[in-house]
Amino acid sequence: MKSIIVIGALFCAEILSAQVAIEKSQVDGDGVLDFPANTTKGILLPIVETLPANAVEGTLLMDRNDSVLKMKLESAWVPLSDAGSVAAVSFNTSGETSGQNGVVMGSNTTNAPGILVLESSSKALILPKVAEPHLNVKSPYPGMVCYDTVSKTMAVFDGLKWSYWK
Repeated sequence: MKSIIVIGALFCAEILSAQVAIEKSQVDGDGVLDFPANTTKGILLPIVETLPANAVEGTLLMDRNDSVLKMKLESAWVPLSDAGSVAAVSFNTSGETSGQNGVVMGSNTTNAPGILVLESSSKALILPKVAEPHLNVKSPYPGMVCYDTVSKTMAVFDGLKWSYWK
């Protein structure tokens, strides 16, 4: 029930404004989606069994088959981590229902497939800001993504270790 309320609140907030702040009162700068500073939480990427054939550039996910975080770039999937582990993950074994996108933020419509699509010509995703996630996130989940405020890099957790991208 709590998840439905949170999703409903996010949806209502998106209708009222193209900017959404999570656990804070306002978005910093021109973000579509923003998180508080000095958190130990991150965004969890979907862990997929099959790489989507119709993914658009910039799509981020974790490949369950090789436990690697990947980004779609042109016609290839670029690895963002070494092989990690999804051994600690409990997967939903129910069949998925195909249909429209999950949530679109920043626009009324999109052609991009995805669970959460941030679509804007002037705003971007602001990652959760975590100081030294390898030290401060006590139980990271495979597929976690955040911004390390100390090294000033994007940090991704593959289930075994953190990888950092400038």
